[in-house]
Amino acid sequence: MSGGATSRSRRPSGPDARRTALEVLVRIDTEGAYANIALPHALDRSRLEARDRAFVTELVYGVTRMRRALDHLIDRFLLRPVEPPVRAALRLGAHQLHLLGTPAHAAVSATVEVAPPRARGLVNAVLRRVAAEPVPDRVGPGAWPDVATRLSYPDWIVERLVADLGEDDALGALEVMDDPAAATERGDGYVQDVASQLVAELVAAGPGDLVADVCAAPGGKATALAAVGAYVVAGDRREVRVGLVRDNVERLGHGESVALLVADGRRPPLRAGAFDRVLVDAPCSGLGSLRRRPDARWRIEADAVDRLATLQVELVLAAAELVRPGGTLVSSVCTLTRAETLDVDAAVAAARPDLEPLPPPTGPWHRWGRGAILLPQAAGTDGMAVVSYRRR
Repeated sequence: MSGGATSRSRRPSGPDARRTALEVLVRIDTEGAYANIALPHALDRSRLEARDRAFVTELVYGVTRMRRALDHLIDRFLLRPVEPPVRAALRLGAHQLHLLGTPAHAAVSATVEVAPPRARGLVNAVLRRVAAEPVPDRVGPGAWPDVATRLSYPDWIVERLVADLGEDDALGALEVMDDPAAATERGDGYVQDVASQLVAELVAAGPGDLVADVCAAPGGKATALAAVGAYVVAGDRREVRVGLVRDNVERLGHGESVALLVADGRRPPLRAGAFDRVLVDAPCSGLGSLRRRPDARWRIEADAVDRLATLQVELVLAAAELVRPGGTLVSSVCTLTRAETLDVDAAVAAARPDLEPLPPPTGPWHRWGRGAILLPQAAGTDGMAVVSYRRR
C-alpha cells in the first residue's frame, strides 16, 4: 500500500458516518453505482456534519480505490466466501486499520457496530486478526503476491504502464494515484487540477482570439480560455455534457464569450480554417487521473486503450481542419499510455505534415516524443500528455 498513508488518522466519527459509507460501498459493489454519483446522493440524504461528511468521502473513495489490496489483507483470514455487505464491512475496517491509522479497538468496534447483524461475530474476529498482522512491506512469499495487489490495480494497468513508461516512472505514478487528489481552486473559484490548468495555458489564447474547444465538458478549460479574453466555441457530443459546460459558463459569468455546441468533434459543423486556436482534450482511458476517479481503475477495460486512441486520431485530424494557417492546435489527454500519446501523434504526423510540432513545455513536463508528458509524481497533479502544433 502507498507509503505514508497510515499517518492519516483522525478523530473518531459516529456510527452514522460509517453506516453511510457502508451503504454506498454496497451499492458500488452490487449495483455498479459510480462512487462520484452515489456518494453525493447519500451525503445529501444524511444529516451528517461537515467533519463526518469528509470522513465518509475518505472511507468510500479510499476503500474503492484500494479494494484489491484490502481484500488480500482480509482473505488470509476467511475460510469461505462472504456476501457483498460483509465484504464491504471488512474492507471498511481494514482500510481504517491500515490506511487511516485508526486505533485498532476503535476501528474494529465501530465497524462491527454497522456490519450486518448476523455477521458481526465474523467481522469482529477477522478484523482483530487483520489488526494483529503488520502490513507487508515487500512483494514475495508470505507478503504481497505481486505489485498490482500491493498497489491495488488490475494487472493490465500495471503491466501496460510499466511497458510504456519504464518501471520506475510507472510505479511512481501508480503510487501517487493511490493517494487522494487535493482540490485546487482557480482564482475564479472553479476547482480544477493543476495539470488541466497548465493545458489551458498551453493553448496560449489571448484577447480577441477565436478558439474552438471541441471536447469541452465539463467546461474548465473553456472558461479558463474565456477568462483571458478569448471568444470560445465549446462543443461536446452529448447534450447533457454541454449542459455541464453551460452551468459552469453561466456561474463564472462568461455567457457572452462562450458559444455552446452539441456536436461530434469528428464532424464539427464549423467553418474550416476559421479559428486562431483549437483545443482537443480528447476522451481517453484516464490512466493519469485515477486518484481523482476511485472506481475508474476497475471499470476501464484493457481493449479500450486502443479503441480510444483511434478516436483521438480522428478528433485531432478533424480539429486540424478548423485551424487557420499560422494558427495552433493543442492535443491533450489525461492518460500515460504510449498508444494514446506517441502513437496518436505518429498517426497525425503521417496524415497532416502541415502540422508543425511546437517546442514542448518545460518545468514539471518531460519531453515525450514531439510533445510532453506530466507524470503525477512530478508535481502532485494528474498525469497528462500534450502535443502542440502550428498549421503551416
